[in-house]
Amino acid sequence: MRDAQVLADGSRIRWVEIAGTGPARVCVHGAGAQAAAYFTQAMTLPLLAGRRTLMMDLLGFGLSDRPAEFGYRLDDHADALARAMDGAGVGDAEVIGHSMGGAVTIALAVRRPDLVSRLILAEATLDPVPPPAPGSVGITSFTEAEFAAGGMDRILDQVGPSWAATMRLADPTALHRSAFGLRAGAGPTTRELLTNLRIPRTFLVGALSQPLAGRSELEASGVRVVTVPDAGHNIMLDNPQAFAEQVAQH
Repeated sequence: MRDAQVLADGSRIRWVEIAGTGPARVCVHGAGAQAAAYFTQAMTLPLLAGRRTLMMDLLGFGLSDRPAEFGYRLDDHADALARAMDGAGVGDAEVIGHSMGGAVTIALAVRRPDLVSRLILAEATLDPVPPPAPGSVGITSFTEAEFAAGGMDRILDQVGPSWAATMRLADPTALHRSAFGLRAGAGPTTRELLTNLRIPRTFLVGALSQPLAGRSELEASGVRVVTVPDAGHNIMLDNPQAFAEQVAQH
């Protein structure tokens, strides 16, 4: 485990690193996840061997610190991630983001283009996430205080054991504020930011997931969209070999 200070209060982002040479690969997890748990199997396959790989936990999640005064919006996460990459001596990296982590890495590429040479996005969140349907329960159904006082326990009970295994490592405030960050509708949207980037971009969709909205528009902007067989939202867990094959593409 390695770390770098990313906030003036001393808060640190931590990551699990695989030694190697050449341009680094940086993996960023989704909401309620933890990077090494999601990426290690795929990133240690022979096809991807030999490259320095950093599986980074965003502030508030996994092994990283959980500062109470941090905003946890997408731009906040992106700026903290940039400082962690600076601390790790990483630039011009291949950055791999899953779900919310994909949205964070798109913001990172826009805000710090020197850090990102290529994006690989596994079902990244591209559009504002709507509030929970009436009568249903989601993270943003609760106020921040309600979520910390018992709402997170209700969510853990309904997400299933695999997601709960990493979600329970998350700070409730961090998870709640991050979820509201995904609901934020201020423009430009993450989808618009992605289409305007000019670096190589690959967007992976699980064949078992819902069809990707706006696929043709993404492809028209130069995004390489690939449907991964035998996979749902957690592509790197469901089909690690196919995921690794797409990461290895140049």
